[in-house]
Amino acid sequence: MKSSGESIGEAAARFGLDTHVLRFWEDEGLLRPTRDGAGRRLFSQDDVVRVAVILRNKAAGMSLEQIRVLLDEGAPDRHRVLEEHIAELDRRAADIAEARAMTEHALRCRSHDIAQCPRFRSHVGDVLSGEARWLLDRTHPAGGPVDAASGSAST
Repeated sequence: MKSSGESIGEAAARFGLDTHVLRFWEDEGLLRPTRDGAGRRLFSQDDVVRVAVILRNKAAGMSLEQIRVLLDEGAPDRHRVLEEHIAELDRRAADIAEARAMTEHALRCRSHDIAQCPRFRSHVGDVLSGEARWLLDRTHPAGGPVDAASGSAST
């Protein structure tokens, strides 16, 4: 008679993951599968839903620490973490909208050198003016991460 729940191999295969990923998430406190009499992990329906939640939120850009807070109903800073993530998603959505507008303009532009097109330049105006602080936060030149305060590579 088959026990209730999926083995770690079955659960991993369901999501196209290696079993070590589920073991790591268990070690990190994100999953709590039960064990059978031989000590093998059994993933219940609730466990596989948690895996799906983890995968969806990782795809949305959440860290494992943020996901841990999300899954912890008693976490005191749950709302703060979620509000910060929403703000990050809004920022990313704005970046994507700008990238789309820039790409659409480049597609329609008659200029062979897009950098010489005055209208296209408007898409990089914030970078040229230094207003695009995201540039410093998201790029890592060969010298290492950029220090946002000084604008130089930190070591």
